[in-house]
Amino acid sequence: MNRQEMRLAERIEDEFRFFKTWAASPRTMGAVTPSSRAYARRMVELARPDPDKFLLETGAGTGVVTEALIDTGFPRDKIVSVEYESEFCQLLERRFPGINLIQGDAFDLDSTLGELRATKFGAILSGVPLLTAPKAKRLRYIEDLLGRLTPGALVTQLSYSLVPPVPEMPGRFTVDKSKWVTFNLPPARVWVYRPVVGG
Repeated sequence: MNRQEMRLAERIEDEFRFFKTWAASPRTMGAVTPSSRAYARRMVELARPDPDKFLLETGAGTGVVTEALIDTGFPRDKIVSVEYESEFCQLLERRFPGINLIQGDAFDLDSTLGELRATKFGAILSGVPLLTAPKAKRLRYIEDLLGRLTPGALVTQLSYSLVPPVPEMPGRFTVDKSKWVTFNLPPARVWVYRPVVGG
């Protein structure tokens, strides 16, 4: 089996695994299928990760974004991936040896990150399904992520919504959007959050 056939087989397995997890716990999942490779590449491109700094990935799922990062040459030992579901953690551990994988709640990063809680990240890529959370919880989450960035770094957030999962807060942070990624089911866009300097 060549690399392309292996990726197709993995994708089919991921679709089944993702749907099974969604059926068992729909409130923790934002979609019934994993994000596409095209979407993951857009997330990475817009995040502009610095390979000399640690990168935080939340809601890693089946590892589509993790794989896109590694494909760009981003060092595995600089990736800190947080995933809530144990089955996905087992998959990520098997697929991406060398990354810093943590099973835990992205909404409680001080507890989840443990010894890494004080780390400042050169980029944060979030696949956490924010639209399933109350608005106040979403806002706390985004502001928590923004507070963990190095100067000039960004947070990129997955969403299938027409509006940002957390709207801009003047004086605190701005939000921009990518074009729709149509090679995704459903079509999605990347929301880019930037802290306001001095905000």
